[in-house]
Amino acid sequence: MSVFRSYLRLMGVGWVLAREGVINALPSDGLPPMVRLGKGALSLLARRRARNEARSDRIGKAVSRLGPSYVKMGQFLATRPDVVGNAFADDLAQLQDRMPFFSMEAAQQAIRGSLGRSTDDLYLEFGEPIAAASIAQVHLALVKTPDGPKKVAVKVIRPGIRQRFNEDLEAMYLVSHLQERFVRKSRRLRPVDVTRTLEQTTRIEMDLRLEAAALSEMAENTVDDPGFRLPEVDWERTGRDVVTMEWIDGIKMSDVEALKAQGHDLQHLAVTLIQSFLRHTLRDGFFHADMHPGNLFVDPKGEIVAVDMGIVGRLGKKERRVLAEILFGFITRDYMRVAEAHFEAGYVPSHHDKASFAQAIRAIGEPIHGQSAETISMGKLLTLLFEITEIFDMATQTQLINLQKTMVVVEGVSRMLDPRFNMWKASEPVVAKWIEDNLGPKRVLADMKDGLKAALKLAEAIPEIADKTETLHNEIVAMSKDGLRFDAATADAIGRAEARHSRSGRVALWFGVLILAYLAGLATYIILN
Repeated sequence: MSVFRSYLRLMGVGWVLAREGVINALPSDGLPPMVRLGKGALSLLARRRARNEARSDRIGKAVSRLGPSYVKMGQFLATRPDVVGNAFADDLAQLQDRMPFFSMEAAQQAIRGSLGRSTDDLYLEFGEPIAAASIAQVHLALVKTPDGPKKVAVKVIRPGIRQRFNEDLEAMYLVSHLQERFVRKSRRLRPVDVTRTLEQTTRIEMDLRLEAAALSEMAENTVDDPGFRLPEVDWERTGRDVVTMEWIDGIKMSDVEALKAQGHDLQHLAVTLIQSFLRHTLRDGFFHADMHPGNLFVDPKGEIVAVDMGIVGRLGKKERRVLAEILFGFITRDYMRVAEAHFEAGYVPSHHDKASFAQAIRAIGEPIHGQSAETISMGKLLTLLFEITEIFDMATQTQLINLQKTMVVVEGVSRMLDPRFNMWKASEPVVAKWIEDNLGPKRVLADMKDGLKAALKLAEAIPEIADKTETLHNEIVAMSKDGLRFDAATADAIGRAEARHSRSGRVALWFGVLILAYLAGLATYIILN
């Protein structure tokens, strides 16, 4: 039945996309004749006013009608031009994560359910919502402190969002599985893994305790960093569905004129932002993955304050080393170094020629270095990299998706502050220092230290490994004599599962046929009338 429900949801999604003119706006180039014919038939269902609107407006209205889950999916796909194409990625990037407020009563119930106390007990004042997004909304409140009343921001989860997301996720997985199965070229893009990444990041974002923990962790990491900080978390008033944190009296980075009016050095802020991001990524392996200008404030001291850490990214030592090698290779125009980093990491299959890949990288890097500061763009670099991934059979690296998106966003914010911002020049001090500390003699010492720790752990585990090996040996010997057997309950469960799978598959197949027949008949009726 879950497959049947997913098809129903997909039918509803298709109807909304058709009515809002999104299908009509899709490019027809390269489509098979039958698919082009179906697209033309569905385009007739578009509202008359939608046909005259820009594609980004159509997408925005359709996604808003579909609900919070699809707003999140749209924003997520905006970071994947390799999946949806550059034009659609640009359109999706314009999606505004703005949703209607939910009631004060619902917010107060969520807080009581999460913390076991009423808002009257927790706060001196609990105000009306001031901002709402797909996952949660924010209230301004006052709490009692030894120094007197203090303003705090209270973020409350949207009622019913988890159940709605779980239901929509089934349809998203169905589409990604169908794409991998029937669209061969899409397999290297790993659409199922992309959906799994979306699921993981959104589930983390919907547990506000994890956001509070992320704020706390990054605050510890950056305590000595110049010009960057995080709001303090009020753990007494934080739970699964609510997080209370320091209220930031500052100017949003999106308000450039206000920053100028307050006398802030915009060029310095731009450099501080990109260097802070790279420092978090390379040094800590932990970064804020939603650093759009609405989540960045400048306080009266001139420090950048990042809020809303529902989405974070992590990189292991291997990924950090590869990232540093690639960035430093581009900065120093050492394209063979960039190619070797890709091959050593396994990003490019070993049967390809390293020199040919270095040549392709040079074709990307040289034009960028030849441009003026205001035209050098990390976004352009990633776009060009995506264009060569198919030539060299490069599979999508899902662990780098958040990093790619955030790097482009952070560069965009820095360029908004300073139109002549040079990404490479600003990055070089941080990247060079990290390479000096981690890819030189210090790396050898660190690797020896890690290897010694691993050897000690292995030595401690040897008795347990020996016991498990003996048990496994005995089980294999017994299996070779008596064969592999299931108990009656296991065999019965397997039989029921197979029968259920066959029935759902047949129902889904016939339902799909009926949908196609219905759409074909509807299109014929519209054409004739």
